[in-house]
Amino acid sequence: MREGLGLCVTALLTGVLASACGSRPARADNEPSEQDFSMIERGRYLTTVADCAACHTNPDSHDLFAGGRPIETPFGKVLAANITPDLETGIGSWTDAQFDAAVRMGRGPDGERLYPAMPFPYYTRMTPQDVRAIRAYLNTVPPVNNPVRSNQLPFPFNIRTGMAVWDTMYFEPGTFRPDPQKSAEWNRGAYLVQGPGHCGACHTPKTMLGGDLKQQPLQGYTIQGWFAPNITNDLQLGLGRWSVEDVVTYLKTGHNRLAGASGPMSEEIVDSSSRMSDPDLHAIAVYLKDLSGTSGTGKPLAAGNLQMVAGAAIYRDLCSACHAPDGSGVDYLIPNLALASSVSSREPTSLLRVVLHGTQTVATPREPTAPAMPAFGWQLTDAQVAAVTTYVRNSWGHAAPAVSAGDVHKLRPLDSEGGG
Repeated sequence: MREGLGLCVTALLTGVLASACGSRPARADNEPSEQDFSMIERGRYLTTVADCAACHTNPDSHDLFAGGRPIETPFGKVLAANITPDLETGIGSWTDAQFDAAVRMGRGPDGERLYPAMPFPYYTRMTPQDVRAIRAYLNTVPPVNNPVRSNQLPFPFNIRTGMAVWDTMYFEPGTFRPDPQKSAEWNRGAYLVQGPGHCGACHTPKTMLGGDLKQQPLQGYTIQGWFAPNITNDLQLGLGRWSVEDVVTYLKTGHNRLAGASGPMSEEIVDSSSRMSDPDLHAIAVYLKDLSGTSGTGKPLAAGNLQMVAGAAIYRDLCSACHAPDGSGVDYLIPNLALASSVSSREPTSLLRVVLHGTQTVATPREPTAPAMPAFGWQLTDAQVAAVTTYVRNSWGHAAPAVSAGDVHKLRPLDSEGGG
């Protein structure tokens, strides 16, 4: 993103502000006004908050926002579009109104319906002013000629007209409305989470058609081979044991006294939340800590359960040296399994993936260590992995369904790409 900002300044100094995309032109003397700079900088920041680079910058090419990165969905892959100001293959020929319609209404320049891999169901909560600012910033990045055919889905999902039904069922257009009963900070956090941050795209459970289960907002969902955990203030399954400062520290650095980020969340922290302002992160934390969830009501498995006995022995031999016999770990270095609600999530996907394939936590400027956990899949059988994860999920106050050897076997073929 520093590169993007540098390119932005270079473009401004050379007078390259206006294009056929409908942005406000520079003054007659080709000197950008203070308002131009302000809008572009605001757009740069919002592009970071919205984590546009995560999808629209292909790590194989490194061309900023040139598209082509495959986005995994339950129905197949969609390639992210080129959103540089290239006139032929990007959005350089789009008007501001067409850009707004794509971002906030899920409609392409010719009126075609976009797939929700582009998170317009969340971006619709953004204000038109914020979307215009994003466009102003994107106008300043270098144009890249990179034709992308986004629709790579198999039949019948490749028929865009089918999205009309999906939109009717799951898309509720409309800008965010502040809650007058809440503080300005709470409303700022709600706007960021529900709108540009599009946290529900990963953390809200989905229907078979990929629409949000709106009665369970932010209560966890498996995506791209990882379980995005419950991020409500639920005590057993969510952030109930985290303070506001714990949430801020995690989003800013990738670690806190309880947890370390890995998997897809690592990328989000590196590209987005670690670059956000402290007031915005605090607002997000205040909002999340005000959300109630649905706690699990189950009881932990008995200590004499055969899986628990076997799991306790494996944990003592292989895990306790780092995570401690009581699961307490090491603050800011080794996750605290005793207080990590994510280990007792309704789905053990992430926990199994970490045990099988190992992981490395995220490195950020404020926390550059990025401690790693080794893989144990080569050493443990499916039954043994099931036993030790069942033990962790039912110890130190946790209560979660037992893990089966079949659950483990399904994740054996997954590689460790993306931190898992």
